[in-house]
Amino acid sequence: MCLNKLDGFLNINKPEGISSYDVIRNLKKIIPRSSKLGHLGTLDPWASGVLPVAVGRATRVIQYLEDERKLYIAEMVLGAISDTEDSHGNISYTGTCLYQEERLLDILASLQGRIEQIPPMYSALHHQGKRLYQLARQGITVERKPRKIEIYSIQLLSQKLENHLPRLTIEVSCSRGTYIRSLCRDIGEKLGTGAYMSRLIRKGSGVFKIEDSTALKEIMDNPHNLEGIIYPLDYPLQNIPALKLYTAEQDIDIINGKSLKWDEALSSGLARVYSSMGNLLALAQIKEQNGMLLIQPKTVFIPG
Repeated sequence: MCLNKLDGFLNINKPEGISSYDVIRNLKKIIPRSSKLGHLGTLDPWASGVLPVAVGRATRVIQYLEDERKLYIAEMVLGAISDTEDSHGNISYTGTCLYQEERLLDILASLQGRIEQIPPMYSALHHQGKRLYQLARQGITVERKPRKIEIYSIQLLSQKLENHLPRLTIEVSCSRGTYIRSLCRDIGEKLGTGAYMSRLIRKGSGVFKIEDSTALKEIMDNPHNLEGIIYPLDYPLQNIPALKLYTAEQDIDIINGKSLKWDEALSSGLARVYSSMGNLLALAQIKEQNGMLLIQPKTVFIPG
């Protein structure tokens, strides 16, 4: 089955074993070829959980999504390290796996807030025109500049012993751009045991939560249900102020990219503009000029 038109966001629960692009490739089989697709925040193949996908005109919204706070559940193994910082690399045992829980909790607390993180070599970041993972596969290691990230909270959920090595499960709320496997690496270094990440589940990405997600297999098996599970264009934009136009003439001006004079009080900045019929029509900049307010459309969603 292939629908004629689809715009909005799909909250997909990605399974382990496939890449984020594999998800897009699968969706292309059931979504109109004329509809663009784009995912919000890559999940590595071995990770599972929330992968929001923008469909059709929603791909034009991605650039405005500032609140992309992530929520993860990660399992880490102490007493060993990995060249990829996860269980899919070459693992070396450090011979040290004893730790004090009080020391561990102190380390977790010290990592909260705005910190700097060195990205892993096995990542998609660029260095002189090449991806870091391409260099890493050639045995090349380059210096990576620390990146500023924010850890909003980090909690220890459980501790257990498996194959004589401690396994810790942590919950991390963080800013986008955070590498959880590098966070596990840093925890192991600070403990003096070494550590690598053995499992990762993304529970949330911005407003998209795992409890509201739909498994990719379910979507592929029931494409006729797509219209019932897709979120509207403005779903992730609720933190942006909104205004509604009054006339069809105003609608046409915005569609044509013209600025509108506005008499009502509005704060300067970005705003959602709804048509006189109540549909999301544009994202616009509200600015004051010569003592009057202007609505200047930045991205227009032409009704289709």
